[in-house]
Amino acid sequence: MPVVGAFLLPGNPLPLLREDNPPWGALAGAARAAGRALRACKPDVLLVYSTQWIAVLDQLWQLRAHSTGLHVDENWYAYGDMQMDLRADVAVGAACIDAANAAGIKSRAVDYEEFPIDSGTIAANGFVNPGGAIPMVIAANNLYHDFARTEQIAAIAAQCADDLGRRAVVLGIGGLSGNYFDHDIDIAADRIVNPADDQANREFLTTLEAGSDAAREALPAYTAAARPDMGMKHLAWVLGATGGFSGAKVHGYGATYGAGAAVVEFILG
Repeated sequence: MPVVGAFLLPGNPLPLLREDNPPWGALAGAARAAGRALRACKPDVLLVYSTQWIAVLDQLWQLRAHSTGLHVDENWYAYGDMQMDLRADVAVGAACIDAANAAGIKSRAVDYEEFPIDSGTIAANGFVNPGGAIPMVIAANNLYHDFARTEQIAAIAAQCADDLGRRAVVLGIGGLSGNYFDHDIDIAADRIVNPADDQANREFLTTLEAGSDAAREALPAYTAAARPDMGMKHLAWVLGATGGFSGAKVHGYGATYGAGAAVVEFILG
């Protein structure tokens, strides 16, 4: 089996930037627990999709062998900066580009120094892959690709990893409910911005625990109720790469300035 693990991780960097803040620290602890579970899978490569790396023309893939430097988030800059340390599996990434182009999905590589890798990918890497020890294949979120097309791209990535003999873990990076506080708050008292979002998030996490069939059935109502990040295309990435899951373990759930965030480990097979 080419995919040996799969996770959803928050796209918002606040849990990494301010782990000392109790609501965000709980999410940080959950992400670190997911990192331990990820490393126990002994993957050769991480197949990564973040809703925050936006593309509008081609399907982009990160092929820079080693990306380092300080990153300042464009929204949460007041809370500090992040150290970037990521490595790419260039061979698998190049295979993904070839295979996607062959499937009619116009794709190209990104490979230049100081490319602005998104905050979600950097934060997730900091939690589950500190130091960038495990190389990644990072795919962009093309705004013109719907849920089904995102699944197709993820399946291509998983097949390419398998063809090259890699054990892969899948990371879907993004948020849950998409409503934020529109005013300054006491961050120590952060919460989901309204009870309806909180209820919708909790109900959807329960469907993830029940397996991919239940999640697919619940997704339309959930996206209408909670306006989740990019229509949960980060979940499409997980579904496409794994072919489905039998259940899930929710390591943590909470708020990131009012919006929903969760750390989820999927049970495969």
